[in-house]
Amino acid sequence: MDRIDAMKVFVTAVEEGSLAAAARRLKRSPTAISRALGLLEQHVGVELLHRTTRSLKLSEAGQRYVEACRRVLVDLEEADILAVGERSSPRGVLTISAPPILGEEVVRPILDSFLREHRDVSVRLLMLDRFVNLVDEGVDIALRIGNLTDSTHVSTRIGGDVRRVVVASPRYLASRPLIAAPADLIGHDIVAFSNFGIESWSFSPPGGAAIPRTVHFNPRYVVNSVRAAAASAAEGMGVTRLYSYHVDDLVREGALQVLLADFEPPALPIHLLSPQGRTAVPKVRAFIDFARPRLRTALGRIAAEAEGGPEIMPIIG
Repeated sequence: MDRIDAMKVFVTAVEEGSLAAAARRLKRSPTAISRALGLLEQHVGVELLHRTTRSLKLSEAGQRYVEACRRVLVDLEEADILAVGERSSPRGVLTISAPPILGEEVVRPILDSFLREHRDVSVRLLMLDRFVNLVDEGVDIALRIGNLTDSTHVSTRIGGDVRRVVVASPRYLASRPLIAAPADLIGHDIVAFSNFGIESWSFSPPGGAAIPRTVHFNPRYVVNSVRAAAASAAEGMGVTRLYSYHVDDLVREGALQVLLADFEPPALPIHLLSPQGRTAVPKVRAFIDFARPRLRTALGRIAAEAEGGPEIMPIIG
């Protein structure tokens, strides 16, 4: 058994979610995929995958083993690149993670252009509303919003600082008490996006203070989708908090009104992140060099459009 090849099959099967999808990606028969997985399980002596006719599920041992396999395969790829040196051209599967809306509206068009120029590269774009572990999940590049705390990754700042805004529809606000300060949110209907806090929101501290002011609430509506939170708020279901780019169009159209702008926490930067050593891989380096100016242009345009939206006014009544 070629263990390295079997590891590639195993990782691909996990990423694709089924033997049939793994077979299509690797251009092999499902029988060959199943045989490779069986031999790998026989070699390690434990069941790695629970198989059904439609899907795969990692066993506890499989969860640990797939992370180790990804690290081994990445190390081997980097070793090959070091051996080949600068003669190596971008090739192979590039895995990129991005927040869903930025992924759809900004990253995807850039990837389309990148793939037209690099015929030997294929892409897996993971649009996720969570932070990923780049090494364990086999991600080459992540587009990440927020201040960085992990110094083990290589980061490239691409600007486009993002605000966290509180919004509600004029229809909702017309019949509810004034929201002039964070404490005024108490008693209002809250549409909470689960990634932004379902029990409290923090705001900039009062003048001279170091600790942010926090407002606690019992949300009336909790969703795990940005689009759902924005749409429900626009329909008058309550007050929500999202990133500025999530609601720019709705604010410009007058469907949502930005509240508490003077109390917003500092804007968050946007970075491209890669694991240490991955930026030397031609496909990763090529995408970073290709995407960086295009991302800055696209994010700058989004920021400019937001600044050109309706004037943010305090809401009365």
